[in-house]
Amino acid sequence: MDYYQILGIARTASQEEIKKAFHKLAHKYHPDKGGDEKKFKEINEAYQVLSDSQKRTQYDQFGRVFDQQGTPGPDHGFDFSWMWGNRGQQEVEFDIDDIGDIFENFFGAGGRRTSRKDHKKGRDIQVDIEIPIERVLKSNVEKINLIKQVVCHRCNGIGAEPGAKIKECFSCRGTGQVQQVKKTFLGSYTTVTTCPECKGEGTIPEKSCNVCRGEGRIKVEERIEIRIPAGVDTNQAIKIEGKGDAGKKNGKPGNLYARILVKNNSAFERRGDDLYTEVEINFSQAVLGDEIEMKTLEGTSILLEVPQATESGKILRISEKGIPHFSGYGRGNLYVELKIKTPKKLSKKQTELLEELKKEGL
Repeated sequence: MDYYQILGIARTASQEEIKKAFHKLAHKYHPDKGGDEKKFKEINEAYQVLSDSQKRTQYDQFGRVFDQQGTPGPDHGFDFSWMWGNRGQQEVEFDIDDIGDIFENFFGAGGRRTSRKDHKKGRDIQVDIEIPIERVLKSNVEKINLIKQVVCHRCNGIGAEPGAKIKECFSCRGTGQVQQVKKTFLGSYTTVTTCPECKGEGTIPEKSCNVCRGEGRIKVEERIEIRIPAGVDTNQAIKIEGKGDAGKKNGKPGNLYARILVKNNSAFERRGDDLYTEVEINFSQAVLGDEIEMKTLEGTSILLEVPQATESGKILRISEKGIPHFSGYGRGNLYVELKIKTPKKLSKKQTELLEELKKEGL
């Protein structure tokens, strides 16, 4: 399911174009107006992702992202804030290096001031998980071993030895940041940087933890369970909240993103939620019709009715034997292309019978 196709817009569409497309389709398919409820839900889901800049970037990179419940996971937008100081009117002395500092202050690091909370946040982790296509027919759980940062068991993430006192940083007075005023040809401006003494924490322990060396976290191997929803496709990602690296000194942990790689079955071709396969039939079956047994992707057998006078290349549709839909309602279809098999060798009797048929114009 492609969100851009659902809204009928290009991948380069602006936010205004996304909004207009959503309102037009929502009005058309709203259930209260007699529209298709399933279609309306798809439209709303697409809009919720593409109208959010962060979710849209994530979708463009990973495809559809799911949380552990198999639904699109919530994300929070970035908070960009721009701080411009008043320009002084007086003439001041400046160093050429000040120009770089000005632009770094105004435009560097994404244009936002790094808060103490951001400074302590753990890193997001991305892993790839390969599964056979047979496993996408139903939800399942994959277990992986991951080497990552976890909360230190000795200090419980504080970063100090048990019983050690934690003091306020003298340099920054507990703010985690220090200010520096500079004068340039544009005037005076103030830069805010991470305190070098406490490294942005605002506090300093009298004695750092012997295990984590004051960081509040250590690197270990952890076994993680990842629930994969039915119908997932290659390059879609599952978001596991809080399962990335632990944050410094009990900071917010990062998230784990599991990118799914679906390994195809040589007998079946996947196109969206539909499956395509080929089945060989004999010439007599094609002419007279027959019921033949064939295997589905699940590995179970079904009876396929071959109609009379079937030509090679005819495609039969079997409903609800494809890939499950993400909506949870139904499945795609299985399309079977019939190929008439030409025998390489014939017995004496088969040859005689075919000669008789040839005389009859077959």
